[in-house]
Amino acid sequence: MAEATLRVYGMTCTLCSMTIEAALGKLKGVRSVSVSYATEKVLVEYEEETVDLSEAIRVIESLGFSAGVKGKEQENGRGSARQREMNKLGIRLIISILLSLPLFVAMLLGGLGLCHDVIYGQQETWFSQILDAVRQRTLWLHNWKLQLALAAPVQFIIGWPYYKNAFYSLKARKATMDVLVVLGTSAAFGYSLYTVLYKETLVIAGMQNIYFEASTVIITLILLGKYLEAVAKGRTSNAIRALMELEAKSARVVRDGEERDLPIAEVQAGDIVIVRPGEKIPVDGIVTEGSSYVDESMLTGESTPVQKNEQDTVIGSSFNQHGTFKFRATKVGGETFLARIVQMTEAAQNSKAPIQKIADKVAAYFVPFVLLASFITFAIWFWVIYGGTVFLLDVALINAVAVLVVSCPCALGLATPTAIMAGMGRGAQNGILVKNGEQLELAGKITTVVFDKTGTLTSGKPHLTDLIAAGGADGSLSQDRILFLAAAAEKRSEHPLAQAIYEAGAARFPEGIPDPATFIAVPGKGVCAFVDGAEVLVGSPLFLAGYGVDVERFDGQSSEQLRHSGKTAVFIAIDRVLEAVAGLQDELREGALEAVTELKKMGLELHMLTGDNRRTAETIAARLGIQHVVAEVLPESKAQVIERLKQKDKVVAMIGDGINDAPAMATADIGIAIGSGTDVAIETGDIVLLKDNLRAIPSAIRLSAKTMTIIKENLFWAFIYNLLAIPLSAMGYLNPVVAAGAMALSSLSVLFNSLRLRRYKLAR
Repeated sequence: MAEATLRVYGMTCTLCSMTIEAALGKLKGVRSVSVSYATEKVLVEYEEETVDLSEAIRVIESLGFSAGVKGKEQENGRGSARQREMNKLGIRLIISILLSLPLFVAMLLGGLGLCHDVIYGQQETWFSQILDAVRQRTLWLHNWKLQLALAAPVQFIIGWPYYKNAFYSLKARKATMDVLVVLGTSAAFGYSLYTVLYKETLVIAGMQNIYFEASTVIITLILLGKYLEAVAKGRTSNAIRALMELEAKSARVVRDGEERDLPIAEVQAGDIVIVRPGEKIPVDGIVTEGSSYVDESMLTGESTPVQKNEQDTVIGSSFNQHGTFKFRATKVGGETFLARIVQMTEAAQNSKAPIQKIADKVAAYFVPFVLLASFITFAIWFWVIYGGTVFLLDVALINAVAVLVVSCPCALGLATPTAIMAGMGRGAQNGILVKNGEQLELAGKITTVVFDKTGTLTSGKPHLTDLIAAGGADGSLSQDRILFLAAAAEKRSEHPLAQAIYEAGAARFPEGIPDPATFIAVPGKGVCAFVDGAEVLVGSPLFLAGYGVDVERFDGQSSEQLRHSGKTAVFIAIDRVLEAVAGLQDELREGALEAVTELKKMGLELHMLTGDNRRTAETIAARLGIQHVVAEVLPESKAQVIERLKQKDKVVAMIGDGINDAPAMATADIGIAIGSGTDVAIETGDIVLLKDNLRAIPSAIRLSAKTMTIIKENLFWAFIYNLLAIPLSAMGYLNPVVAAGAMALSSLSVLFNSLRLRRYKLAR
C-alpha cells in the first residue's frame, strides 16, 4: 500500500469534499480516501501496482475541480497554486463588487422610497428638496436595461464556477451548496428578466418588481465570504508554513578535501557539514568535531539553548548560536526531523475526528432538505397565504430564494477541520505533535495516565553508584575484575542500566573494554555473555536463577539498602556464581514532579509501570506523589496491565520512550512518546513530545480538551444558525441579500472561533 497527498482547488463547501471522496472511493485499488475542505487536500491510500495517481487526478478534474500532487512549491511562494487561486478569486470579487454596487445602491434607495419616477415641482422644505434632488439624480439607477447589463455578467460570468460545480455535482448524483446558489440566484434573475421582457402584460397583472440586485449581491457576498474564508483557512495552517520556512537553503559541505556551498537538496547522507556561528544547521547529523550551543526552540518549543559536543545529535533547521563545529549528515531530504514533523502535522490536519461524522451525516441530507423547505415556503406563501394571486408571486419567490441562499453547510463542514488545523498547528509550534483527529478527540477524555519509569519519569541516564562484591576467602573475584567483566558483557546492550555499567568500566579501564565473544540479551531481564573465557550473567535475581545461580549466596541486606534509597540493584554472576550487586541511580527527568503535580490537579489517576524492583519503584513513586505502582513487570506484560485498566472503563494514556514501551503504548487509548526516545516509540505514539520536559504532557491534554471545546462550540453555532435562519427566511423576515450576508458570516464566525486556538496559552 502507498499513500499520496493531492491538492484540490475549486471546492466551495464541505459537500464538494464528500463528492470527491465518493468518486475516488469507487476506483479499484483505492483503500481509503480522506478529503479535507479546510486544507484543500486529499489523502489517498492505494495499491501502488493497481492505481495510477494521474487517474485519480482525472477523476477529480472530471468533477469540475483542479488537482495535482502536493508539492512544497504549492505550499509557499508567490507562484504557488494556492496563491494563484486566491488571486483569481480576488479579481472575481473586485469585478463583482464594481458591477453590483450600483444595483445595491438602487436597492437601498428603493427601500427608502426614492425609486419612483414621479418628480414633484416646487418643494416647501429643505429636506423635501434634498430628497427630490436625490430622486432626480439617481433615477437612472433604476433603468432596467442598465440593471440587466450589470447583472448578466455577474450572474453568468462571475458566477459561472457555481453553475459548473452544480452541473458536475448533479452529474455525480450529489447536491452541493452550488446547487442552492445557482437555483436561488437564477430564480431571482430569471423572474426579473421575465418581468422586464413582458412588462406590458405583467403590469396589468400587477407584477412590476425586479430583483437583479438580489442575484448579483448574493453572488458578491458569497464570493466575499469565500475570499475571507480562504484567508482565514490560510491562517490556520500558518504553523506548517512557518515550519517549512525554517529549512536552510544551503549547506557548507566538505568534499574531496574542499569546502563547497551546496543547495540543501544536494546534501547526501554521510557528508561532513561545517556550521559556523549564526547559521542554520542544514540537515540532521552527529557532531564529529567542535562544540556549540544550539537553539532548537522553533522545533521543540524549548527556549533554553542545548549544548552540543562530539557524538551529540543535531537537528536540521535549528540555529547554531556560538561555536563552529562539523557534523556527519545522517538524515537528509524527507527523512529529516523537520520533514517528519511537517509530514505528521499535515497528515493530522487532514484527518477527521469522530465528532465530524455527525456534521458529515447532517451535510449529506442538508441540500435535499433545503430544497424541500424552499419549495414548501413558495407553496405556502403563493397558494395558501396569497391564494394564488399572480401579482404577489414575487413575494413567494423571494422568500423561497432567501431559504435557498441562507442555508449553507459550509459552517458545519468547517467546524471540525479548522479547529483541528489550528489546534495541531499550535501544538506543533510548542513541540507537541498529535498524529490524527481521532486521537486529538480522545486525548481530551483521558482519565488515567500510566508512566514508564526509566527514561520517562527519570532521565534514562543512570550512573553506577555502588559495586558491592561478595568478598570472603572462597576465591571470590576482586571488585575491579567483576567490573571489567560486567562492563564487557554490557558493552553491546542498549539498555540504560547496561550503558551505565559499561561507562563505569570504560572510565575505570581507559585502555579499553573488549567486545564479548558471545552476547545474548533478554529484554527486561538481563544479558548473558562470554568474556575472557568466563560466562558473565548480569541482570535480575530471577534471570540469574534461571541459569542455576544460587542467588541466596549473597547477603540480601545490601541490595535492600540500595533499593530503599531509590537505587536499582543489578546482580552479577561469573561462571554461574553470584559475585556482586551493583547499585545504579537515575535522576528524575526535568519537569517530572511539576508534570505529575499538574496532572493530579486535573483530576487524573496516575500509575507508574516499570520492570524495576518494587522497592526502588515505590521510592521513586513516593518522591513524585504517584500512588499506583506496578513493578517487576516484563515488557510483554506491560500491555496486559494497560488492557486491565481499559477494562475498568478508563481512558488510558501510556507515556514512554523506549522499545519496551511500544506494545503498551499501542495498547493504550493514547500513546504519548517522548521525542528524545527511540524511533519505534515515536512511530507508535499517538502524541509525540519533541522536548524532554514532561510539563508538555498536561499541556498536550489541555490543548486537546480546548480544541474539542472549540469544535463543539463551532458545531453548536452552525446548527443554531441554520435552525434559526431557515425558519426566519421562510417567514419572510430575511430578504435574499441579508440571507447571503448571514450565510457568509456563519462560516467566518466558525473560522475565527477556531483561530482563537492560535493564541491559546499551553503553559500554566
